[in-house]
Amino acid sequence: MSYSDAVYSKAYGVLDARRNRAVAEAEERKLKIYSEIPRVEAIERELASCSVKAARAVFAGGDAKEHLTLLSEQSKGLRAELEALLINAGYDKKALEPHFTCPVCEDRGTIELNNKTVTCNCFKELLKECACQEVNSLSPLNLSTFDTFELSYYPEAETADGVSPRRRMSQILNYCKAYANNFKADSKSLLMRGATGLGKTHLSLSIANELLNKGFSVAYVSAPDILFQLERAHFSYEYDKEQDLISTLTECDLLIIDDLGTEFATNYTNSQIYNIFNNRILRTKPVIINTNLTIKELENAYTQRFVSRVMGTCDKLDFVGRDIRPQKA
Repeated sequence: MSYSDAVYSKAYGVLDARRNRAVAEAEERKLKIYSEIPRVEAIERELASCSVKAARAVFAGGDAKEHLTLLSEQSKGLRAELEALLINAGYDKKALEPHFTCPVCEDRGTIELNNKTVTCNCFKELLKECACQEVNSLSPLNLSTFDTFELSYYPEAETADGVSPRRRMSQILNYCKAYANNFKADSKSLLMRGATGLGKTHLSLSIANELLNKGFSVAYVSAPDILFQLERAHFSYEYDKEQDLISTLTECDLLIIDDLGTEFATNYTNSQIYNIFNNRILRTKPVIINTNLTIKELENAYTQRFVSRVMGTCDKLDFVGRDIRPQKA
């Protein structure tokens, strides 16, 4: 998967900050332990001395085996004493070492595997997270929470077709909470349908908020905004930028497309919407689509093939009630 230089730069910046913080915290912790347990500092000096003596014995040549064995036994005894002192004082036995965010690569971003330098999984995830942040910056919306979703704005009384908006929206709210709580990389995709101002954006962003707190990568995009960005990059011949956006939309753990159907539709935008959605479905990666359009209107705006794909793979949540925004105002 390709990323822009800006994404790599941001990710490396995060790595450097993590590593520097871990090293600084370890040094601060070490000084504190030295002041509390002076013997710890003495042991560390003795261990360093053993290492120097061992190196000298090797470089001196001759039969250094017996000397190295004695030094090894001495070091082993010192380390056992050190661990006992730390544990008895209430510290972890590795309290003197930096506690890196990723113990595998020690926040360097690469590891040695089969005599090759390869990218650590933590850095791959960090790149994905930074790319999502870049896409999310296109949206001016702040994240919402389930706690701020107010059911009192929806009428309790049943409509002519026997549906109570408050009961329906209570069911949808509970569904979205469960979806966020049980989210997995291959969770179902969702289609949120309903008129303007019924809470589709609020609940989808509440899901995003929960998942971001759990460490999942989420890209929230407004259909008009992201399709404009893609189309402008494509027809300005900025193909790297276009591919970077497409890769992020395809690879993130959850993609939320808000206001589908309000964009200026072209052959290019319709093709991209289908390809992004279809690629995610093929990779079993979930999408949440929010739209004000009916199924018939979706078919008219896009293609029957696209709508059929959506209807066949998404759980449908039909929002009901009256526009709650004037009530809030």
